Amino acid sequence: EWRWIYGKNCKKRLNMNQPLAYVHPGAKIAKNVVVEPFSTINNNVEIGEGTWVGSNVTIMEGARIGKNCSIYPGSVISGNPQDLKFEGEDSLCEIGNNTTIRECVTVNRGTKDRGITKIGSNCLIMAYSHVAHDCFVGDNCIFSNNSTLAGHITVGDYVILSGFVAVHQFCRIGSHSFVAGGSLVRKDVPPYVKAAREPLSYVGINSVGLRRRGFESKKVQEIQNIYRILYQKKYNNTQAVEIIQAELNATPERDEIIQFIENSQRGIMKGYFQKN
Repeated sequence: EWRWIYGKNCKKRLNMNQPLAYVHPGAKIAKNVVVEPFSTINNNVEIGEGTWVGSNVTIMEGARIGKNCSIYPGSVISGNPQDLKFEGEDSLCEIGNNTTIRECVTVNRGTKDRGITKIGSNCLIMAYSHVAHDCFVGDNCIFSNNSTLAGHITVGDYVILSGFVAVHQFCRIGSHSFVAGGSLVRKDVPPYVKAAREPLSYVGINSVGLRRRGFESKKVQEIQNIYRILYQKKYNNTQAVEIIQAELNATPERDEIIQFIENSQRGIMKGYFQKN
């Protein structure tokens, strides 16, 4: 049995001759969810309270959408991975609470590698952006128009991607970082930094963003000192990490940066005066 719904209050439509929206009976739709005309919600979908689904949205199997989200027209959520190795295995696409998905955004579900694609809470994903299979995106992120994540990417909290940023598969972007518009991200971007130029390079720490989020001047200075050693003293990464550990007091931010560098599989981006 199909359920037809329409209008502001998601009332059921019994006249199947002129359907306006389709919700599969296997979907779990919470109270106060609004689904506008001409949208499709497939089986094995869960949507939390207060979420708004605009017209002409397609939400495919495996979607898990939180509370008070907004999904704008033309978006496709939990589409099959664009991966030739995908064999139809069960997987999910999870979107946290209070996240806004603007027009024509595509978010693919996971593959057997991670089994899930995640976007956190309080994010803003602007029009025409793409989040590929097996990506993990943290909370409070902003992706400007036409930002593109390839598969298996990990993005920390409070990351801002400006317009037309393209991120290579398997890259990591650290928390509180800012990537300038039109950038091609081929290497890992450490936490708390600004990244720009071509090839993508360190151009300073994201001091404006950090202060907006309540970081005190002393903490901002601490992060600057870490990156001066890493990027402005012409040490290699191993030498820089050893000096940072020996000369700077252990703090959560220091240890996060060190751990990010040591765990990097693709290598971190260079400084703008360093050879890539």
